[in-house]
Amino acid sequence: MLKATPVKNQGSSSLCWAYAMLGTIESERLMMGDSVNLSVDYLARMLLKEQARESFFAGGRKQVSLRGTASMALRLLERYGMLHEDTYNGKQVNYNVLARKMQLAASRSASLQKMDGRVDEILDAEVGFMPRFVFFRHAEYTPKQFAHSVCLPHEYLSLTSFTHHPYGHSFALEIPDNRYRDAFMNVSLDTLMAHVKRALQTGHPVCWEGDISEPGFSFAKGVAKLPNEAVNVTPAARQRQFETLKTTDDHCMVLVGLAHDKRGNTYYIAKNSWGKNNPFGGYMYLSDNYLRLKTVAVYMSQAAYGV
Repeated sequence: MLKATPVKNQGSSSLCWAYAMLGTIESERLMMGDSVNLSVDYLARMLLKEQARESFFAGGRKQVSLRGTASMALRLLERYGMLHEDTYNGKQVNYNVLARKMQLAASRSASLQKMDGRVDEILDAEVGFMPRFVFFRHAEYTPKQFAHSVCLPHEYLSLTSFTHHPYGHSFALEIPDNRYRDAFMNVSLDTLMAHVKRALQTGHPVCWEGDISEPGFSFAKGVAKLPNEAVNVTPAARQRQFETLKTTDDHCMVLVGLAHDKRGNTYYIAKNSWGKNNPFGGYMYLSDNYLRLKTVAVYMSQAAYGV
């Protein structure tokens, strides 16, 4: 299994995409001999401020939401930089309540300046005051400098596999949480799975985004399997599930290893963000067939992809 930072707990928030993408970057750095723990709260704060502004200019009618895709974490990191978790770590923040407060600030403020001030007051009180610099390993960084020290622009690739677009081309994945219409490279199912497996075998984590609505997905048991594991999962089956909304963009986790059961069946070890209260300390085992059918997208470094 690859090196990883401690399992975290997203609570009732919708921030799995941030936990998973930052967890992927953390593991990538750990496998390079670096040690870094990144602040989800910083990304959440930046997104809430951004969303509050959008809602303000929509007359307070646009909903403030923390739902997103892992590609959004990369976009936010590039735009606003990053802080170390030790530098910025909100304790027991209720982000659902906080999003509603952002919505109210946007709808009730007479000017953008007043709204920005009110938003900062709320975020300072409930998440924490923002440091101007990151102090890490005897060096001082701005948030953008620190972000570029752990994740270069365009370092990560986004991959998917669906048949309604040609393979070998990028397209804006048609899922509700892809609010910026980020592009994903479309590859065949076998190619997608081969890249995931190769990444893990060569010491690189993979950020996984997919569906967890199947009855065989159980965090309590630490396992995700299809009801019928003997079924042959084809590209047509994936496409049918996606088009009928039986495969939706529910959750994100970090894939950090491969395992096999007594029968030789392959499982992918996933680091979740729901705390440690399961048989594997917060990790899960996803069957090969589960990944083939229920993956919406994956993200990996260029080094993992082989670029």
